[in-house]
Amino acid sequence: MMAQPEPAPQDDDAFADRRAYARVPTALPASLMVGGERHSVQLLDVSAGGAKLKCAASIAVGTAVTLDCGSLARGAIVRWQNGGLVGVMFESELDDRVVAALTERSRALETLMQARE
Repeated sequence: MMAQPEPAPQDDDAFADRRAYARVPTALPASLMVGGERHSVQLLDVSAGGAKLKCAASIAVGTAVTLDCGSLARGAIVRWQNGGLVGVMFESELDDRVVAALTERSRALETLMQARE
């Protein structure tokens, strides 16, 4: 009997092949408007199609929200929530330059925080 081959790396993440856009890790403070309420969140990653947020509030899947991250305010729909994490899908795709600008801002903030330590 032959040994089974090692699974390919993409087999480890069932969602990897379902993502239409590359996700870029970020660490930026942001806010999420839900109805008339504003919730403080942290932007953990972003792509042209959506974002992953750290969010203490419980927000139902399918809820329309607005993600506000300073230079970016974009309507989105909550696609999933798991513990303190929320995934949103933007109503319209972000331009590559906007994703790059958020990434640069995240890096600059990280550098600033390290300099203060």
